Amino acid sequence: MQPNEKNLPPRQRKEKRVNRDANRGQWASKTEFILTLIGYAIGIGNVWRFPYLCYRSGGGAFLVPYMLMVILCGIPLFYMEVMIGQFSGTGCTGMFRLVPLLKGTGICMVIVNLYCVCYYSVIISYPVRMLYYCFWKTVPWIDCKHPWNTPNCTTVDKLQHVDGRATTSADEFFHLEVLRISDNIAHLGGMVWEQFLSLFITWALIFLCVLKGIKSVGKVSYFTAPFPYLLLTILFVRGVTLPGASNGIKFFLYPEWNRLLDLKVWADAAIQMFFGLGPGWGGIVNMASFNNFRNKAKFDSVLVVAVNVFTSIYAGIVVFSVLGFLSNRSGIPVATVATSGAGLAFVTYPEAIAMLPVPQLWAIMFFIMLFLLGINSVFVQLESITSSMLDEIDALRNYKVWVSLMLCILFFSLSSVMCTNAGMYILQLFDWYSSAISIIVICLVEVIMVAYIYGINNFMSDIEFMLGQRPSLFWKISWKYISPVVLIFILLTSTIFMRQITYNGVEYPYWAVILGWLSFISSVMWIPLYVFYIMIRKRETLCDSLKKRLRPFDWTPADPEDRAEYEAFRRQRRLPAFMSETEVEPDTVAKK
Repeated sequence: MQPNEKNLPPRQRKEKRVNRDANRGQWASKTEFILTLIGYAIGIGNVWRFPYLCYRSGGGAFLVPYMLMVILCGIPLFYMEVMIGQFSGTGCTGMFRLVPLLKGTGICMVIVNLYCVCYYSVIISYPVRMLYYCFWKTVPWIDCKHPWNTPNCTTVDKLQHVDGRATTSADEFFHLEVLRISDNIAHLGGMVWEQFLSLFITWALIFLCVLKGIKSVGKVSYFTAPFPYLLLTILFVRGVTLPGASNGIKFFLYPEWNRLLDLKVWADAAIQMFFGLGPGWGGIVNMASFNNFRNKAKFDSVLVVAVNVFTSIYAGIVVFSVLGFLSNRSGIPVATVATSGAGLAFVTYPEAIAMLPVPQLWAIMFFIMLFLLGINSVFVQLESITSSMLDEIDALRNYKVWVSLMLCILFFSLSSVMCTNAGMYILQLFDWYSSAISIIVICLVEVIMVAYIYGINNFMSDIEFMLGQRPSLFWKISWKYISPVVLIFILLTSTIFMRQITYNGVEYPYWAVILGWLSFISSVMWIPLYVFYIMIRKRETLCDSLKKRLRPFDWTPADPEDRAEYEAFRRQRRLPAFMSETEVEPDTVAKK
């Protein structure tokens, strides 16, 4: 070492442009993009969460705070993610070239999607399993004459005449036959092989959907997105013509205006808006990254959100019309039979349709609808993980099919633990902890990154270059002020109103709760860890390193012609270029 070498500044390195995937692909048509986004944004939660939440939170009055949240925050967040993906042409890791210091947030997205595809694939495998029973001569959840039934079993029409220890035939069928559930999460039990087979079929279908990447996803969406609406409409017509249906619908929509003074109602509206539309997972950004660069996506975003809201209300009418019928037949108040989650989808609703003529037909339509609503979300999330890997690892790009296959095998293996006797407890644990708060944190980081670090005016200039028109003042106010406030409100209220996790009245042991929180930490920890990694690198001084990575790196369109026009656009506006040729190694420029 030379005597004065230690006094030299750290070695400065010129950065290389990101090696873009020239064969990444693009939607065959705008319709494919819209249908895929509709399928992704509309899931099982529209059927089993929103209707119950609406009735519990003031009926029609709940729609006031819900619609306000959708207009002021939901649509802007959705549109922001579409614009980020469409401009950058990359998925949920590449999008953080906008602020490279926050790239750990992209890793966080991938981890959260990993958890979600595992447990969500198990949820949509339940309808596959239930379809088998729909071909029995008599649907098995209608009576108590089966080996799995207990002495406490009773049919729903006799429930009001028995004591509180009684359980319905549908409840025992789902928990004791379909799940074969253990006493608690500590008793893992053995594998429920019929459920394992259903999960295998589910993952085989998911793999076929993503086999050719965006090409096959787009084609599959022509069926998986609109077909559930046909089934939902058939169930709607059948439901509203049943005796007692009007009482159920009234119970769902009758406004209790005094509930608007309840903070929890507003919190529930914000949370439902947030998780109903799906920002923060990376799916919206990734699907938009396959758009034509000049696609007028504002209409697309508003349309998808509007369809989502309509579907939630429409599904609520379908569900509560049948619950009204169930109440009419059983003599039990609607408030008692109404529930949410798996209990609504696999116990209460099947219980009601078992009372209809030819119950097998209605059950088949209902379970196919649930499956199709769910599979769209899973294959979009899986495609987001796959695209992130291919965007980051050049060597994998020629092996897209094999990467998809390996991921499907991996996630099938991981999710198979939820096919054990304690599987539902595990599923609920990860659903409760692994993603709920993580997604709020991700969205908050996104908004701060766009509006405050990159700068809202820079972002609006990017949209102006891409679409030829600068966004209006509404979008600026929403992105810079309203969205951060709403997200902080959601984060605080989610924490304040967070209840102790239970399933079917069974409490979880402390070690399981710790495991749940660890699943949350395992995703969000990548945000500070990546910052720490940047801090300890020796290429530059700490101050220079952080300062440099708070600036965009290669934040340009993917297409070389669009990129050249964009850099000329920024020079004309006297704005800094976010990857000028002086920052690129000469051999890299030559290759481009």
